Amino acid sequence: MRPVHLSDWIVDVPHPRLPLTSLRRSDHLERLARLAVGLVLYGVALALMVRAGIGLAPWDVLSTGIVAQTGLSYGVVVVATSVLVLLAWIPLRQRVRFGTVANTITIGPVADVVLRVLPEQTAWWAQGLTFALGLALLAVASGLYISADHGPGPRDGLMLGLNRRLGWRIGVARTAIEVTVLAIGWLLGGQVGIGTALEALLIGPMVAVTIPALARRRPAADTPGAPPAATPTGPSLGASTRDSSTPVADLPEARLP
Repeated sequence: MRPVHLSDWIVDVPHPRLPLTSLRRSDHLERLARLAVGLVLYGVALALMVRAGIGLAPWDVLSTGIVAQTGLSYGVVVVATSVLVLLAWIPLRQRVRFGTVANTITIGPVADVVLRVLPEQTAWWAQGLTFALGLALLAVASGLYISADHGPGPRDGLMLGLNRRLGWRIGVARTAIEVTVLAIGWLLGGQVGIGTALEALLIGPMVAVTIPALARRRPAADTPGAPPAATPTGPSLGASTRDSSTPVADLPEARLP
């Protein structure tokens, strides 16, 4: 009986893709640029929302709860949590892609840098503006990250793995995961507030706008005689993705409702 290797558990799972152009050298460079900019903006957006102090998404509630209990920096906790989630990918046979690794090592450190220079907001109007800016930036960052098509982040990959390997509906997997981490984060003293509800309600419709707006499409001149690429539409990318496996699940983190 041959020994079991790690490669036996990590297999190539079919990955949903947006309509990208042909993979020429310039295309690879542009996709890498989109990935890099998207991840950096994502870290900045998270830092803004943390400093707003009016509540965060479930995974960030967990992160701030761990920070409150351990004294570790927010970025260190985000990276450590991502690594632990990636370990759960192994039995689910979820494929680790370049964007997954880049997500794991980029967002947390970027957030830490911004948190060092951005003071905590205390005035209600400043909290509201900071949160709104962070949420808008998060939607733009998500559109860039997804259009790069380099793979899902650790948390969304966990949700996709539960869907593909165990047959859980996307909505069931997301709800089960996020309710669990929200409860644990709240018990640990994480940031729960009106911002938690606002992000849950608004990020889906906002990303449904930014994804098709930022997605790259093949110019008609590049493929003579071929019909134009299909354009992603709101219903397949918006809040209804709670119960689907559309490309919106490739967000760096599981933050859509």
